[in-house]
Amino acid sequence: MERICAVQQKIPCVFVTQVKDEPSTKREHQNFKVVATETLNPIALNASIQSALATEKVDGTCCYVTTHKGLPYLWARLDRKPTKQADKKFKKYIHSKGNSEGFIWNVDEDFKHVPDFWIPAKEVKRCNGKPYPDENGHIPGWVPVEHGNKQYCWHSSVVSYDAGVALVLRPHAENSGSLEICLVYLSELLEQTLELVGTNINGNPYGIGSKKNPIHFLVPHGAFEVKELPSLNHNSLVSWFNCCQEGQVEGIVWHCRDGSLIKLHRHHLGIKWPIPDTYLNSQPVTVNVNLCKYECEFPPSLLLSHISKKDTQRFDKLRDLSLEDV
Repeated sequence: MERICAVQQKIPCVFVTQVKDEPSTKREHQNFKVVATETLNPIALNASIQSALATEKVDGTCCYVTTHKGLPYLWARLDRKPTKQADKKFKKYIHSKGNSEGFIWNVDEDFKHVPDFWIPAKEVKRCNGKPYPDENGHIPGWVPVEHGNKQYCWHSSVVSYDAGVALVLRPHAENSGSLEICLVYLSELLEQTLELVGTNINGNPYGIGSKKNPIHFLVPHGAFEVKELPSLNHNSLVSWFNCCQEGQVEGIVWHCRDGSLIKLHRHHLGIKWPIPDTYLNSQPVTVNVNLCKYECEFPPSLLLSHISKKDTQRFDKLRDLSLEDV
């Protein structure tokens, strides 16, 4: 029986956006960029964004926790993409029509195969009962992260299925303004989405670890609240991103009371990312990773084993955490 996963919706921008006919600074091979106007998006206003919870948008790769083989498992994002021939036909149609509206896919023949355990994302629309591609020609979905799969080696480095835990970076439970690296039971993360960040993810914008001793963490979505956000107007937000320490982030995601999400990227405002000193990597962090209470063996080569040797240690900044001496 086919299973549908948690939310992976297309999140609207807080401002009305317009497309400029020039190369994107965010995505390679994209010959246009999306920029924010000074007009608040009616979608955001209807969702009562003024009373929404503002959180930091973390720059990583999206993950999901749900069951697999009867256990809580980490799943990696994997979009089902069209074959070369189908993609060529799709792009030709867009070039002639100006958009993808009206293009008809043959889902059975036009798309590449995916692993047996692949599942479509929750918000994927359906046609004749089958997952149907979005306006970009992709079918968003997930695949379980298995140890030994080199394609997802950085994902698997942050979990132990034997112990049922994941290595998580989050706000410190007791010290406001500080971070905490800890182990969280995967069962406590069920049906949640998270961001994998670290040395080998998205060019490592947070300067975590090193090529010789890579470090990765999972960050629950919505974990880092933005507390001193200015008024919701274009100029105030540009100033906040450029001048405030808390504004040294990739973007903002608002969690509205009706369950909807609204976002704003720095690139929507034409502001550079990545930057040398991010708000995340400049915060103090404490390591709380004690493996003794888990009744299983942790391989000495596992990231969790290396991090545990730093247990109870505090670092003035996240970027100061190193495994060079482990």
